[in-house]
Amino acid sequence: MEVVVASHPSALLHDTGPRHPERSQRVVAVLEGIHATGLAIDEIEAPEITRSELALVHDPTYIEMIQAFCGLGGGALDMDTFVSAESWQAALTASGGLRALVEELETRSDATGFAVSRPPGHHAMPNRAMGFCLFNNVAVVAALLRSRGQRVAILDWDVHHGNGTQAMLGDDPGVLYVSIHQDHFYPFAGHIEDIEAGEAKGTVVNVPLPAGTAGDVYRRAWDEVAIPVLTQYEPDWVLVSAGFDAHANDELASFFVEASDYGYMAGRLAGVHPPNRTVFSLEGGYDLSALRDSARSALIGMAGDFVQPESVYRSPANSTDALAAAAAAIGRHWII
Repeated sequence: MEVVVASHPSALLHDTGPRHPERSQRVVAVLEGIHATGLAIDEIEAPEITRSELALVHDPTYIEMIQAFCGLGGGALDMDTFVSAESWQAALTASGGLRALVEELETRSDATGFAVSRPPGHHAMPNRAMGFCLFNNVAVVAALLRSRGQRVAILDWDVHHGNGTQAMLGDDPGVLYVSIHQDHFYPFAGHIEDIEAGEAKGTVVNVPLPAGTAGDVYRRAWDEVAIPVLTQYEPDWVLVSAGFDAHANDELASFFVEASDYGYMAGRLAGVHPPNRTVFSLEGGYDLSALRDSARSALIGMAGDFVQPESVYRSPANSTDALAAAAAAIGRHWII
């Protein structure tokens, strides 16, 4: 299997300031992990997304504000989200790279795609930057695919809930959103009962799990909820919000997932959905070694190796209880 990788030099120039966890070295670490897979790699330079494409999910006045703010040299958009003059191009190519990968994979039969970009996107709201995110890369491309009549599934395995993605697309029955994330944690969204809300009941599938959850329950959530729901939904495309901050070594959260767990999940995904209709988009993940190893493992899994070593960690009993509670609500809409 070939891996088509989209990146752009501006991702390294997006300056979030000293000691910020969302730093340029993250891109280097993920690229190292991709090249360590032993798979064939085709690197492309990410193009810029257009304003009209951003406006599928973002308020045009917000887009203009981000451009102007970066043009003035940048600064703090909120207490966590910082930009520099170069961040405007980085944000455009973060979304544009994901779009380009979809276009590339439409012509390839034995490949998958990985957008290695900064800034991340899944917290970005229609008219607000937050959580290190400016534009919601996955939501933009999902909306573009929807405009072409395609059904899209977004699988979000970042430890934080993708509140922006859900807010933008949660009312569209042509988009399935599945998120496994840490409960009672930033951005304090992603509740089980969201599955009953809005105009597209059943298509927002949240699995909030408590602090301390490890790979054993995470794999069960994937096998018992995410994969069965995805299989029944039958999307044309799967976009993975690939945050790796659920890793045990990541200091910004309290999960104990390991690199092998990401390999297992990707392998199970490849078993039910074509890799050449699957694209990964980098979200969170702040320990550089964990980023490198997790990205490598995920792509090896996508290439067909989902027999990955089990985690050495074990989840507390309340993790199993939380999974059961989520499954009970989800089971009213899907066979799981």
